[in-house]
Amino acid sequence: MTKNCIIIGSGFSSLSAACYLAKAGWNVSIYEKNESVGGRASQFIKDGFTFDMGPSWYWMPDIFDKFFADFNKQTSDYYQLDKLSPAYKIFFSDDIITIGDSMDKICEEFERIEPGSSKALKKFINKAQENYDIAINKVVLRPGLSPLELVTKETILKIDQFFKTISSQVRKSFKNPKLVSTLEFPVLFLGAKPSNTPSFYNFMNFADFGLGTWHPKGGMYEVIKAMERVALELGVKVHTNSPIEKIQVNNGKATAVICNGNTITAEVILSGADYHHSESLLDKKYQQYSQNYWDKKVFAPSSLLFYIGLDTKLKNVEHHNLFFDTDFELHAKEIYDSPKWPTNPLFYANFPSITDASMAPKGCETGFFLVPIATALEDTEMLRSKYFEIIMNRFEKRTGQDIRNNIIFKETFCVNDFVEHYNSYKGNAYGMANTLTQTAFLRPNLRSKKVAGLYFTGQLTVPGPGVPPALISGKLVSELIIKDN
Repeated sequence: MTKNCIIIGSGFSSLSAACYLAKAGWNVSIYEKNESVGGRASQFIKDGFTFDMGPSWYWMPDIFDKFFADFNKQTSDYYQLDKLSPAYKIFFSDDIITIGDSMDKICEEFERIEPGSSKALKKFINKAQENYDIAINKVVLRPGLSPLELVTKETILKIDQFFKTISSQVRKSFKNPKLVSTLEFPVLFLGAKPSNTPSFYNFMNFADFGLGTWHPKGGMYEVIKAMERVALELGVKVHTNSPIEKIQVNNGKATAVICNGNTITAEVILSGADYHHSESLLDKKYQQYSQNYWDKKVFAPSSLLFYIGLDTKLKNVEHHNLFFDTDFELHAKEIYDSPKWPTNPLFYANFPSITDASMAPKGCETGFFLVPIATALEDTEMLRSKYFEIIMNRFEKRTGQDIRNNIIFKETFCVNDFVEHYNSYKGNAYGMANTLTQTAFLRPNLRSKKVAGLYFTGQLTVPGPGVPPALISGKLVSELIIKDN
């Protein structure tokens, strides 16, 4: 008999799970609270300018390839993928590091900064590649049900790397502070300080330098559209403007959801929405995790974002740009250790129209600026305006150009918006950090321990934050559902 599954939310992990379940013969219906699919990977279009409101880095192309291959498809069936050259620029107070599209180019840049450092870099990246192979082909493919999942002959040989940190490993081999910051940067995608992230996660450095940075023409939302097409071709039904108000439980089993006042039944309910919010849809006795549990967890940062349309082309910048011209350590402390609005924040600037003309009108530039901030901060228009002036001053100084008078429009997005649009706990932008005590089986469960037939997926579950892990999370939970049923 064909079984029915209701999926709450339509982000990367939800769409991934929907595709795998539909392929296995399930009737799958997705319910999305917002007007379009994608969850945090949403899109904003205004006056011919196209913005990715969420993820903008396309790393680990092999993970995307594997996803589409599982449905006898290729990424090229849905979108054009281009490798960025250079991958990105990092602006310091007295220099600019350019990360090229090959190890040879990156080694040349390291040598320019610190003669002799390319030898240490090659050794470091070779170890990172070993860890990448273990992580992607072994560790992340386990559903996080037991600590024994981490025990393989490969991980046993790497056990010490779970108790050392990225920061200590990088600083052991590199002394120049600019190179240290460059190598610690990819860990920020995992949502924690380099000094709190196990050194095993240096596989992110291989994802960066070894596999490169890519761009789907039209933006990251093209990937969401591609996954939605796969889902629809498999028979998945997608309902937008359909917020779930309640998960109903009868005799210890999830049996239905209430959406727009209507009761919809299914054998299985899977939530790809924020985990804390998902559990709030249950009566308290069925919730697995207390408020105290969530309050003790280390969450990845929230973000202050500015989306701007410019009536001119920019100089001296690339598609991706990192501004590390202030104190990295101080900003990290003000996110994690003593949460407050940052004194002098690092920030990221993205201009996709530099490499993709389709994302802005002719002669114009699409851009967004992102400032990582602590979760649960006070969020006011006055604070947003203050920080816009701070980063504009530094951007114009470091790039040698005035752009304020070229801004056609500006939209902002911050803590309050993450809560309103995505039901995000404390307004987090990326989920729960991948610290040692929040890895694998120590993350919130894919399967409810209190309610039969209720499952979870996404950035707060296994394997963790980021787009490729979200794709894998959807696959893991679908396999678990199929096995259980």
